[in-house]
Amino acid sequence: MITVEIIVTGNEVLLGDVLDTNTNWMCKRITAFGGRVERAVIVRDEMDAIVREVRSSLERSVRLIVTIGGMGPTWDDITVAAVAHAVNRPLLLHPQALAIVQQRYEHFAREGAVHDPAITPEREKMAYLPEGAYPLDNPIGAALGVVLDLESSTIICLPGVPAELKGIVEGPLQPLLRRLFGERVFIERLVIVNCTDESILAPALHTVAERHPDVYIKSRAQRFGPDVTFRITLSTTGRSREIAEQQIAAAIQELGQTLSAVGISIDAIEEQ
Repeated sequence: MITVEIIVTGNEVLLGDVLDTNTNWMCKRITAFGGRVERAVIVRDEMDAIVREVRSSLERSVRLIVTIGGMGPTWDDITVAAVAHAVNRPLLLHPQALAIVQQRYEHFAREGAVHDPAITPEREKMAYLPEGAYPLDNPIGAALGVVLDLESSTIICLPGVPAELKGIVEGPLQPLLRRLFGERVFIERLVIVNCTDESILAPALHTVAERHPDVYIKSRAQRFGPDVTFRITLSTTGRSREIAEQQIAAAIQELGQTLSAVGISIDAIEEQ
């Protein structure tokens, strides 16, 4: 399974001024591709902090490292420079990246979003990439995505504006994601049981999880009460839908049998 770590940059996130919805969205997308997000961190817009996290991920031989934020034209947008420093590569003006930035600002000028499409030093800054990296077009904004393939890891740098991040991931980044993750299928089922006490469920869930290591099983409850019904999610990834369905079905069948032994029944099974 492809291991993934996410590094979010942004003082505004750590100050509480901006809610980080990007990590949640990226985790869902990576999981849907069959990847495994093992770690996500938020750091300040500081060179040392970003370099430290990138190098830490590389030392763990993480297959895919995703950075989010710090890709714009302002002085504190330093993620790409930090990645270059972390991998000991120079920042170079990338002709294709510069052409894309130019096209984006010409588009913005035609739309009336900017008065002048000229490439200023601030705009040109977004076209500097680590040596060996390549750009990804941004169909929404101007800050490009950046991909750097290393010997055992791939680093993807994405802008922090949610619409721009989603535009890149759902568009130009798709071929790379499919090449990395292949055609694996993610499936999730929701099982609702007539139990009001999670401590009673816990041993049964542990038993089923041990016997079905390819299926992730988690119970969720928001409160205690006589009217509470527990929701249990079971999820798995398979090389095909048939394999994933078989893994889930086997786990649910054993879950039902194990719960029945302690007087708990399954009320419903829903596809997520």
